[in-house]
Amino acid sequence: MREISIIRISSFLTVASLILPGPASAHLVTTGMGPVYDGIGHLLLTPEDLVPALALALFAGLRGAVAGRRAMFLLPLAWIMGGVVGSKLNVTSAFPIPALSFLLLGGLIAADLYMPAAAFTLLSILVGLVHGFLNGVALNEGAGLLGLIGITTMLFILVTLVSASVVSLKRPWTRVAVRVAGSWIVATGMLMIGWAMR
Repeated sequence: MREISIIRISSFLTVASLILPGPASAHLVTTGMGPVYDGIGHLLLTPEDLVPALALALFAGLRGAVAGRRAMFLLPLAWIMGGVVGSKLNVTSAFPIPALSFLLLGGLIAADLYMPAAAFTLLSILVGLVHGFLNGVALNEGAGLLGLIGITTMLFILVTLVSASVVSLKRPWTRVAVRVAGSWIVATGMLMIGWAMR
């Protein structure tokens, strides 16, 4: 009898602890280690920013070492510039702008499309400015410039590692695997647009 009551009490406490709501944050990830780490956490835990950055790195890797180096430096630089501008403005959009990045970058990867160096440079800058601007608006009330520094530092590391990994792929099937990942990014972008339109 005593064992049954202990089991009931522990079951009740377990269920009660699972249904109690925790504190909710609107957008900013708070690590408790300072604004730079908050920015790093924001990038790593926000698929709307992380996936386009990884997609650009994958595409840069498919285009070769020169494109990888361009993305490695231009994406974080444009991201922080867009973030500074976004932190000064309070603009919101109902349209899922990151979904366009998913569609565009995923499509470029899936098609393994050749792109001249100038066009790739423009693409890297454009992706950085747009997503940096959105981050600047989101981080305006929280981590601010230090959060943007954390984001851009992490971007530099991620783009460097991912693009270098793709550049080093030698077997033809490995490039096909990268292209398949691009098609999944496109599919995710289509789902995001469908979700926004519902």
